[in-house]
Amino acid sequence: MDTATLERPIAAALGAVAGRDILLNLEHSPLRPLDWARQHRGEVEALLHERGALLLRGFRFHSTRQFGQFLEALFEEGLAEYSYRSTPRTKLGGNVYTATEYHPSETIPQHNESSYASVWAMRIGFFCLIAPAPGAGGATPIADSRAVLRRLPPQLVEKFERKQLQYVRNYGSIDLPWSEVFQTEDRAQVEAFCRSHGIAFEWIGENGLRTRQTTPAVAQHPVTGERVWFNQAHLFHVSGLGQDVARDLLAAYREEELPRNVYFGDGSAIDAADLDCIRAVYDAEKYHFDWQKDDILLLDNMLYTHGRQPFSGERKILVGMAGAHSHPAA
Repeated sequence: MDTATLERPIAAALGAVAGRDILLNLEHSPLRPLDWARQHRGEVEALLHERGALLLRGFRFHSTRQFGQFLEALFEEGLAEYSYRSTPRTKLGGNVYTATEYHPSETIPQHNESSYASVWAMRIGFFCLIAPAPGAGGATPIADSRAVLRRLPPQLVEKFERKQLQYVRNYGSIDLPWSEVFQTEDRAQVEAFCRSHGIAFEWIGENGLRTRQTTPAVAQHPVTGERVWFNQAHLFHVSGLGQDVARDLLAAYREEELPRNVYFGDGSAIDAADLDCIRAVYDAEKYHFDWQKDDILLLDNMLYTHGRQPFSGERKILVGMAGAHSHPAA
């Protein structure tokens, strides 16, 4: 791609990856990454609102700090801290984190980041520091949340939208301890966070904590006005762990003691067939590309989900998030 091509509007220079026009090859860009980000911030924002995803390829980064500075140049509000956590990550500096540190053999299902919570980041940037070897797996599948909503049966959507969802978490048994989730050892700070975010909490025993939070299943994008499927029912529900693991957990814990689970907002059970339908729709809508070193994947977190395929060997993806948003007050 020549310099003249890169000087055109970004949308005119996009190429296809995995059959979607989201790839921008910047190998021959005359601009340094930070200068490019500052110059094209508005175009990137508009493209993310339109397409939901953008893959930047061809820049070279030499440190975590450079990646963080690049995202800060793109996202003028700065990078957000990963709070009210649901997965283990390591902070690397400047609010850049490792991707979820689950065992490489595990699949991470499609999800919008923090869609179980009342506050979430609007934008996410992924940076490929170490690409998986060819054939080793480790792709990051993505899916359009608007397309997911359109494909789901209307009666299922209506039921979930009407009933909302209640996420129940028990911290410290085999899931993350509450001190890691809330990033504090101070119970008073945990309680203050819960009250300010509409989370019901209950201290159990010497150091146990149970929380319940009810949030909508469908959300409206604050800029585009589009409705999106925006929740983690299929991921939080105990059935999402697989039949054998779910059976073992239910044998070891009472249902209310499970590390995490989800119900309808009134506390009633969610039909397993509905959850299977949701998972099938995500499987039908997701697509992926093969990571290359220094790739940057930008997502509008409401318009697009992401996940992770199992992998072998080395793989290191870094993450930064920006732009806090919340459900409108009832």
